[in-house]
Amino acid sequence: MWPLDPSQKEVLRFAVSCRILTLTLQVLTRFLGSSTPIVYWFPAHLLQNQEPLLRSVDTVPEENAPPGIKAPRNCILKLLYNWKACSPVTRCILGYFLTYWLLGLLLHCNFLPWT
Repeated sequence: MWPLDPSQKEVLRFAVSCRILTLTLQVLTRFLGSSTPIVYWFPAHLLQNQEPLLRSVDTVPEENAPPGIKAPRNCILKLLYNWKACSPVTRCILGYFLTYWLLGLLLHCNFLPWT
């Protein structure tokens, strides 16, 4: 191998350790996100317990359903439309998932590492 001065050795060590850390974090988040439903159950539990807008589910008639049968509305859209009336816990949970989705969309489309 070619002779390296101390600053280049430090940069190489830093680059290798950053790459290993990035790969480890990506693999761990993929495993946790795909195989552990608790990650999604806990926010759903918090939303069901602490959000009054979700306690009464509105129903609307479905277009192709027989008369008298109603389908539930999308609860997430209901929360997003009533953002200012939501509790702080709901805002944090929705903000986290929306930010994760948007960042993942933007970074993945640009070939940047995202899990």
